[in-house]
Amino acid sequence: MNGFQLGLRGVLLLGASWVYGDAAFQKLADTLLREQYQSRPLDAVALGWHEFDGRFALLDRSAVRNEIIRLKAADQSLDAVDATKLTDDEKRDFQLLDLQIAQSRWHLSTLQSAWRNPMDYASLPDVSVYLKRDFAPLPDRVRHITRVLEKVPAHFMAARQQLEPVLARPFVETAIEIADGAADFLAKDVATEATKVTDPAITGAFNAANQKAVSEFRAFAEWLRRERLPNAAAPFAIGMKAYAEMLSQELIGLTPAQVLELGERELKVEQLRFLAAARVIDPSRPAPEVFRSIQQDHPTEQSLIPDTARNLESIRAFIVKRGLVTIPSEVRARVEPTLPPFRSTSFASMDTPGPFETKATEAYYYVTPVEPDWPTAQKNEWLTAFNTYTTDVVSIHEAYPGHYVQFLALNASAVSPVAKVCTSYAFTEGWAHYCEQMLLDEGFGAEVRPGESARDAEVRAAKYRLAQSSEALLRLCRLCASVRMHCHGMTVDQATQFFVMNSYYEPKPARAEARRGTHDPGYCFYTLGKLQLLKLRRDYQLQEGAAYTPKKFHDAVLAHGAPPVRILREILLRDPASWDKIL
Repeated sequence: MNGFQLGLRGVLLLGASWVYGDAAFQKLADTLLREQYQSRPLDAVALGWHEFDGRFALLDRSAVRNEIIRLKAADQSLDAVDATKLTDDEKRDFQLLDLQIAQSRWHLSTLQSAWRNPMDYASLPDVSVYLKRDFAPLPDRVRHITRVLEKVPAHFMAARQQLEPVLARPFVETAIEIADGAADFLAKDVATEATKVTDPAITGAFNAANQKAVSEFRAFAEWLRRERLPNAAAPFAIGMKAYAEMLSQELIGLTPAQVLELGERELKVEQLRFLAAARVIDPSRPAPEVFRSIQQDHPTEQSLIPDTARNLESIRAFIVKRGLVTIPSEVRARVEPTLPPFRSTSFASMDTPGPFETKATEAYYYVTPVEPDWPTAQKNEWLTAFNTYTTDVVSIHEAYPGHYVQFLALNASAVSPVAKVCTSYAFTEGWAHYCEQMLLDEGFGAEVRPGESARDAEVRAAKYRLAQSSEALLRLCRLCASVRMHCHGMTVDQATQFFVMNSYYEPKPARAEARRGTHDPGYCFYTLGKLQLLKLRRDYQLQEGAAYTPKKFHDAVLAHGAPPVRILREILLRDPASWDKIL
């Protein structure tokens, strides 16, 4: 038995309740997952499969060719399965595997990142998983880091050989920032942690590999500046056909045109909500001006992290007191600054232990600070996105009851390994975005506190609603910009202005949002997933009648992994006629 098979079968030993009825399908599922993570060992380590520790798979020509062959064979293997012999759970696993293979093939054939996007090279190898979690003694983790870093020269040699001569400018610009950040991360954070190891043989090998890796990351960034940035004029858009395929992989049966129409309609509705909240605060000023006034109530660069952490416990306490959803663990999320390699692509993010991690259960809520060398005006502009009310809304999204609670539920669930690994972008981000609105609808921030008047509470609740509406406007702008950039020729400059005008962001964060859309067309799924969950909740409430409670619905949603919402409709709704009515 190879090491990976312990990953799947070890879950059975740990007491999971799922059982496959078809031994042949169990073997196939085991094989497909094993093969998938042979080419993605760092992802496997993050999941908690430590038989992959210290491994890194090169993205060279032979690896790409082998992956194309593997995915074709995997498709053929699933085609040969007799679905009539499968249980309902097995059928869902079959569908999840099929979708994941389709997504992987789409990524290779449509995005062609190995040839078109230097970000795929600049962001790897990411050894932060070995730094963040103590799943093994530090000397062992430093050995694993060393083995990974020893592959860096070959990794960037493959990048130079494979990347096309003309690339998309946003990809190159972002890749340069990521590579420079990764070099700093290795030179400072990783090197500092390694100094805690006292064995000279371990530290000597690490220092040699790390110094070479730092040099390689910096050289790659310089190569991009010199060789690819001057003539970076390739289109980033994936086109209408590929966009439709992306939607179908989330089981969303809408055309790009229908998605855009939906987004534009919802944008107008959300603008009215934004206006209504602003009028409660100050009816004498335009809504964007009212929002900008509350944006000025933001932390300093020194207080950003402690201020964000301060209210996490009160948000959690509100959820528990109201009984809105089961929180499966007492382990708290730790608020930390976003690590350097990822600051160019993220405002805030949640990093939880993988579903198969049994020892290192730390969870990190990352918040992106200002950079020390930014001018004061740029720092203040960035911090407006972390104003007091928006920061709590973001914490709801990222931690309680958003991503952190969702991943705690995933880790604690009794679903199969396939269901724990094959997760939906639209569900995971849709759930977190849904939680922002749901918690405010349940009264968060609206209670009258000691010494306050009812008007004080009303204004505070309106400020929270305005901040949450701003987040909804941002996600709706992402949806509209995604379709327009990838199907209708919208430029980064035009998208930046679209975010400024419609989500009231300052130019710096607005441009970051626009640039993200060039390489992440799927950020439309924040809104699409949220709208699907709202529709599912309405239908489930009608079905359950007097037996419905928010907790019953939320626990039911989180009990089945993180599949596309269309699959959840089949599980939670008894009437098959309603399954396809996802929006």
